[in-house]
Amino acid sequence: MELRHLKYFMAVAENQSFRMAAERINITQPAITRQIHDLEELLGARLFDRTPQGVRLTAAGELFLPEVRKSLGILESAARAVKLVASGLRGTLRLGVVENASWDGFVPDAFNRFQREAPEVSLHVAPLNTPEQVDEILAGTLDGGFIYSYGELPRELRLVQLAVNDVVAAVPRSWNLPDNQAISARDLNGRPMICFPRQTYPSYYDRLLGACDDLDLTLNVVQEVPTEAAILSLVSAGIGAAIVNSANLGRPPARTQFLRFTDLSIRMPLAFAYIDRNPNAALQRLLRVFDATLQAGESD
Repeated sequence: MELRHLKYFMAVAENQSFRMAAERINITQPAITRQIHDLEELLGARLFDRTPQGVRLTAAGELFLPEVRKSLGILESAARAVKLVASGLRGTLRLGVVENASWDGFVPDAFNRFQREAPEVSLHVAPLNTPEQVDEILAGTLDGGFIYSYGELPRELRLVQLAVNDVVAAVPRSWNLPDNQAISARDLNGRPMICFPRQTYPSYYDRLLGACDDLDLTLNVVQEVPTEAAILSLVSAGIGAAIVNSANLGRPPARTQFLRFTDLSIRMPLAFAYIDRNPNAALQRLLRVFDATLQAGESD
């Protein structure tokens, strides 16, 4: 039994006429008559009674009809699902993100646009630092990730440049420094500082320390923690100041004060990293959303 047998049976049953069924599915009447005859032989039962007025279902046909309708419905549903997955409108995207990039700006804008365009795609987002994301993208456990690109990255990675941030000073409000007044990097000399361990992101760590050395700032590091969320928690507790990504301005902790630098600037290039050979169609749709979001930003 083949799919066409079921479709032809449905057409004849719904139209109660071989001629009208043939016209509906655009084949000749002898062809559809032959296919129904073949189906009846396969089933060992007559499905239609032929009358001068047309055809009507036999008892066997009446029993067969709802089962055929159910089967065709399942097949059509499966075909629609496959088309949605193939077009990137259904499925799952596993993404990494450096946490501070998700508070404001490009990343939430792009996620919002993507979910409006492809609401049946499930986004699984994991907060990870850049080296962790790179490892998981290469291993295939992430489809892509929002990273800060420093130093040499693996050649397999493709990058979409999204935005560029800078660094700011995060200081405890208990220090009572003037609001909205930029400071020099040297103003932090002698102050207790919170930093992240070098192994968290060696390329950026070296860039940061090099920039501080150029400005005669020696970091008096009193504590190291691996994430900026943890760094800002310690700043809020008054334990020390920190040099952090300006992306954190999108979610300022109540007890932390952000101050611009007059002399220290470190470009923080935010990019989306992925691998070309990834077969996930939802990833390709997400990349098109990035293009649209970037173009919309340029026109504003």
